[in-house]
Amino acid sequence: MQPSTNWHLKENARDHHTSKFSSKELIVRRGQAFIVTFNGTEQPEQNLTFIAETGPKPSKLAKTQATFGISSTVSKESWSAVLQSTSSNSVSISISSPPNAVIGRYKLSVQTTSIGSSSPASLGTFVLLFNPWSSGDDVFMPNKAECEEYVLEEFGIIFAGNKNHISSFGWNFGQFQGDILNICLSMLDRSLNYRQDPATDVSHRNDPKYLGRVLSAMVNANDDQGVLLGNWSGNYEGGKSPSSWTGSGEILQNWKKSGFKPVKYGQCWVFAAVLTTVALISLPTSKCLGIPTRTITNFSSAHDADGNLRVDEFYDASGNHLDRAADSIWNFHVWNESWFSRSDLDPSYSGWQVLDATPQEESGGIYQCGPASRNAIKEGDVDLDYDCPFVFAEVNADCMYWNYDPASGKKTLMFSESTVIGQFISTKAVGKDDRVDVTNDYKYEEGSTKERDVFKKARKKLGLEDKFDPTAPTPQEIDQKPDISGKFKVAGPLEVGKDLNLILVLANLQSDAKTVHLNMTAWSTVYTRRPVHEIWKDSISVTLSPREEKQFPIKIPYTEYQQQLTTDNTIQVTALCHVEGGIQVLVQRDITLDNPAIDIQVLGEAKVNKEVDVEVIFTNPIDTEVMDCVLQVEGNDLLRGILEIDIY
Repeated sequence: MQPSTNWHLKENARDHHTSKFSSKELIVRRGQAFIVTFNGTEQPEQNLTFIAETGPKPSKLAKTQATFGISSTVSKESWSAVLQSTSSNSVSISISSPPNAVIGRYKLSVQTTSIGSSSPASLGTFVLLFNPWSSGDDVFMPNKAECEEYVLEEFGIIFAGNKNHISSFGWNFGQFQGDILNICLSMLDRSLNYRQDPATDVSHRNDPKYLGRVLSAMVNANDDQGVLLGNWSGNYEGGKSPSSWTGSGEILQNWKKSGFKPVKYGQCWVFAAVLTTVALISLPTSKCLGIPTRTITNFSSAHDADGNLRVDEFYDASGNHLDRAADSIWNFHVWNESWFSRSDLDPSYSGWQVLDATPQEESGGIYQCGPASRNAIKEGDVDLDYDCPFVFAEVNADCMYWNYDPASGKKTLMFSESTVIGQFISTKAVGKDDRVDVTNDYKYEEGSTKERDVFKKARKKLGLEDKFDPTAPTPQEIDQKPDISGKFKVAGPLEVGKDLNLILVLANLQSDAKTVHLNMTAWSTVYTRRPVHEIWKDSISVTLSPREEKQFPIKIPYTEYQQQLTTDNTIQVTALCHVEGGIQVLVQRDITLDNPAIDIQVLGEAKVNKEVDVEVIFTNPIDTEVMDCVLQVEGNDLLRGILEIDIY
């Protein structure tokens, strides 16, 4: 007779911090006991043997199958079962898994061990996740408030904008929604590693660093028909603009509904947010899987394509930013940190690990990044696994700004900077929506001797100190001193629909007069600072008296940038200053414009399980009528799915 199983769903979910999952299947965490009651066996409990197995080819050697009987005590090293109670026709058992058990969906069976025993009888299936509340687990997080934030919190804040103007927006991670857990587990079974060797892949799913690396590849679609297709062109036909997503649930559901075809489109914060959801649910990189995970925003983030810890930018004589280099400096870039120990490295490298699902550069032949120990990044230990040189450059590369003549191919260094990359590195505060700056966790203070020593250490470990680089500037070029300085100041609101008012401030640093010819441009860009459309340009010549400072007001009307603005609302303004008898000086500023605010007011008192009216107020900031608007509203346990209202 087939046993009837009582999984004690409510009690086990409460004890294992899985009550929020919308599932009728038992979901528990490894290294912690759970209760199962079953009937249908007539054998004494001492004759019972349990079999827990996962994956396509369960085996004891691969630790994807465990066979264990009733014992008097819980084992910390292996699967075990302890008798809780018996009655005439039922048995209650407390089952414990080891803290390093493979995570995933398990089949649990029971078999009698007496003479003439029958084949195993299935008790059903359950899902086993990582356990950040267990001190023996690689993802153990001792701070309980952080554990709640980085595993159980369904809503988050992601920071964006640029170093001069940091903004934020909410994101619904939705790791406990409907079918999200099953989708995340399916994601593992669609990875390249699983397709190449399913049994070996499953056997490695006890290791958060292995799963983190797999997930960083699966969230992007570049190699494996993963979840999201990236698009940084500014043209999002055939899909959704990355800025229009508000949560991970819709993306993951769309991926499943399409037969696991890549969802269009994502950019860095979307990749990072989906990876957060997946890690929290089913894997070390996601909330769903039980690995403490958070999003990190790095402002002025370097993309070092050639691995020399240097980023090169090129401008023509008119001051136009040329899109000719593989290197780039993004206004901001979002990645993930997941918390786990590094058994492959010295214990000092455990803790927060960087994972990045945005497809930028290949690692091991596919687009994946991490886990890179944050402590290794700070100390310049770029020779350690995985992808430490790339992450180190993102937060601490040097920058070279070149004037480039397309006709002759000649380039001239205008200036270099060692302190511009990796600013205001940000994450959400625990228990509140404030921004926390974690820059000092990634590097020593910019300009300090220690920071420069670490940078030199990193170059030496990569073999760059003694290597001739024909593209590098000469020491004479680096030592050049400009005769003037300049900066753009904001002189009005930075809002879509309003004119953009700036002031160019030029200062003569010398004791003799200087004549300066200025070529100024403004381009709409995407947030990676890739120029898209020219908005405005102007040229003037000025004379600066000795030590004189002059201000030049600049106004770019809304009507001039309205049709050219990308969905990122970003504009780059530059002034290339040709100083007679001196070196050229580049003045630039990246502008991010805020969208009009949406005000939400709750009308009346909100009570559990009672409808409540909410008023949404939006004011059109421009003089032109806006047509065909859609209001999109999303909220876990507040609305079913996503509510879309057409506004005419």
